Amino acid sequence: MSLEPPDAVLLARIQFAFTITFHIIFPAFTIGLSAFIATLLGRAWWTGDDRYRTLARFWTKIFAVSFAMGVVSGIVLSYQFGTNWSRFSVVVGNVVGPLIAYEVLTAFFLEATFLGILLFGWDRFPRGLHFTAAAMVAIGTLMSAFWILSANSWMQYPVGHEVRNGIAYPLDWLTIVFNPTFPLRLTHMVIAAYLTTAIVVLAVGARYALRGIHEDHARTMLRMGLGMALVLAPLQLVIGDFHGLSTAKHQPAKLAAMEGHWESDKVAPLVLFAWPNAKTETNDYEVAIPKLGSFIITHDWNGKFPGLKDFAPQDRPPLPNVFFAFRIMVGIGLFLIALVLFGGVLLWRRELEFNRFFLAIASRSWPLGFVAIIAGWMVTESGRQPWLATGILRTADAISPVSAAHVATTLALFVIIYSIVFFMGVRYINRLINKGPIEPPNRKAEKRRRPPPPASAPAPRANCSSRANSLARRLSGWRSWRSISW
Repeated sequence: MSLEPPDAVLLARIQFAFTITFHIIFPAFTIGLSAFIATLLGRAWWTGDDRYRTLARFWTKIFAVSFAMGVVSGIVLSYQFGTNWSRFSVVVGNVVGPLIAYEVLTAFFLEATFLGILLFGWDRFPRGLHFTAAAMVAIGTLMSAFWILSANSWMQYPVGHEVRNGIAYPLDWLTIVFNPTFPLRLTHMVIAAYLTTAIVVLAVGARYALRGIHEDHARTMLRMGLGMALVLAPLQLVIGDFHGLSTAKHQPAKLAAMEGHWESDKVAPLVLFAWPNAKTETNDYEVAIPKLGSFIITHDWNGKFPGLKDFAPQDRPPLPNVFFAFRIMVGIGLFLIALVLFGGVLLWRRELEFNRFFLAIASRSWPLGFVAIIAGWMVTESGRQPWLATGILRTADAISPVSAAHVATTLALFVIIYSIVFFMGVRYINRLINKGPIEPPNRKAEKRRRPPPPASAPAPRANCSSRANSLARRLSGWRSWRSISW
């Protein structure tokens, strides 16, 4: 039995999935990290404590690397719209194009304007202005998430438009921007970015505490990271529940794939583990809790909601991708909730910096937030399939007239180049973390006049002319003494 070679559509999807997976890590991190840096600079300005300023300088270096890698990887995505998905640009470009342009004109320009002050204004601007620049960068990253999530949410559930001759034209921009799935999707993503950053800060503080270095800064990062996570991790669970209810209303096929639910006329169990079998339309090796799935989705123990059999096979999402990615995301979320609650108990008992078991787990938990974000985006994008814009354009109809060989070649090059860039970037960030927060030099002290040398130090040697003048003066005095004595 011979396997058919992949076609251009599948390779283009793999290529876009690879680049977006690489890219989403860095914007998500910079969204949360910019807010953390602004908070540190605000506390330093308000309290006059330079420890917060030193910590902000340390994290700004990491932010600069992440921001640069996010910009570089994001440029490739925009080119793929024209090279691999030109039909997508033709059909929905009238709606999606302006939304992406708004992101550039508002968010990116705002970040670029104040980023230079944040990076290079430590000793050149007043602290209030420096804090303002950091706050503007943080607002810019939020605005970037606003516009990108708005465009993506419209693709998930298009509203406020009309289709003429197969082309979508906008009718009501407020309806397009604030479509029904947008508010919860934006909130869910922003909280995920903040929570991921909080876990990274917590992990770095735990790493220092285990090694017994940078103790003051480690204590600050442990408490600030844990405090943020204690609020956001349980809140994300609540927002996720509301988001699931919204998905059940607006994207029932995606929800059925997430839950592994086939029969709409049956009460749904909560499927903990299974292998969805599209051929038999059943779940193999299912481990489930009866009725709990219906209660979570409908808030009724006997509630019912659409199953996968209600949709034609060609209209169903790819089941394994959505099903398993959703469980990875939820599993990581529950683990982080347990971790931060454990840390909260230790903080209340004043044992946070001394419990090596917690510190060891926390120091190794830094990648979990990124994995959860990638899994969440896989659920979002794979769950929308087979549509790029639901009800308007199918993925198979959006491909450019390119050969599979060309797409495969560029995919291989992207894998090689991105792997090198990712390895170098992460290695440099790890070097910065190993170096740790370092107190900046006091330039004012350096400009002061140097103190005189100690008395025991030998006098500096004079040059030839000064020695000749000294010898002449001595000879002149000796002659005068001889004339007087004789």
